[in-house]
Amino acid sequence: MKKSEKVVYHKDSCITCKKTLSEIQRMKIDVEKRDFFKDPFSESELKKIIKMTGMKPAELIRKRDKMYKELEFDSKNYSESQIIKFMVKHPGLIARPIIISNNKAFVGKTSIESLKKN
Repeated sequence: MKKSEKVVYHKDSCITCKKTLSEIQRMKIDVEKRDFFKDPFSESELKKIIKMTGMKPAELIRKRDKMYKELEFDSKNYSESQIIKFMVKHPGLIARPIIISNNKAFVGKTSIESLKKN
């Protein structure tokens, strides 16, 4: 990924993702788009993205996803490496959208204004 490149990782049917993408289009910001359900992350890609967020993997987990309950995240003490493996295997666990801009990653409901600055 080039330093100036902006990428939005999303899910086509996600309402928050759709709102973010339409706001980006409205502001005429040039971005590359990737539905990470159709084109999943590799483990190394996801690790790079997590590092760009400055957050821990557990902070990027969607608690509303059914796998969150099935994997008993509330009661288990998974390692960061286990969490990343779960996120790769079950992309619904990953908070979205993820916007990459100048090697920084913004996750979830993001102010599009922050994209213009980066």
